[in-house]
Amino acid sequence: MAFHEVRFPASLSFGSVGGPERRTDIITLANGFEERNTPWAHSRRRYDAGFGLRSLDDVEALIAFFEARQGQLIGFRWKDWSDYKSCAPSDEIDALDQLIAIGDETTARFQLIKTYRSGPTTYARPISKPVAGTVRASIGGDTMQEGIDFEVDVATGEIVFAHPPDQGAEIRAGYEFDVPVRFDTDAIMTSLSSFQAGEAPNIPVVEIRV
Repeated sequence: MAFHEVRFPASLSFGSVGGPERRTDIITLANGFEERNTPWAHSRRRYDAGFGLRSLDDVEALIAFFEARQGQLIGFRWKDWSDYKSCAPSDEIDALDQLIAIGDETTARFQLIKTYRSGPTTYARPISKPVAGTVRASIGGDTMQEGIDFEVDVATGEIVFAHPPDQGAEIRAGYEFDVPVRFDTDAIMTSLSSFQAGEAPNIPVVEIRV
């Protein structure tokens, strides 16, 4: 699947609306009880880029980006301003932010993940598009040095250590990340009169698996 490792202009995604969606199949039984199930192991995010446009120059930048991706054909990176860090938005990234694995003295390659918690329930989200230069990592509480102790594949979200971490050692990481997305339309309809009246065009964007 075609994918460009380029981010949608962050100035345009700022102010957009969107977030995660789940898919739930619900069957109501004869006795009134429900059976609920989901075919999705992970949520999928949707956004509307139209709300981030503030000027006609923004519209021109959007159209140029859309044409370069050939509509829905080619995926790209998207900064979700409401969720783009391994920590809280107001905090600084730290090498201890997220527990991604436990060492076994054999494995040296690990997928970055972000864990969401609500009470005793957790959800581990794979992070496939970390932002280059932002990844911090630690083993057993000791901070590692990128380029010496580990490397990061920013196209897959995998972190590779020079030596497999010791048995039982906590492997943690902190990072900024983007969402892999594509346009969810092959047509962009803009109107000067509508834009001047404050009406945002509909520019749907949907998360993809890479």
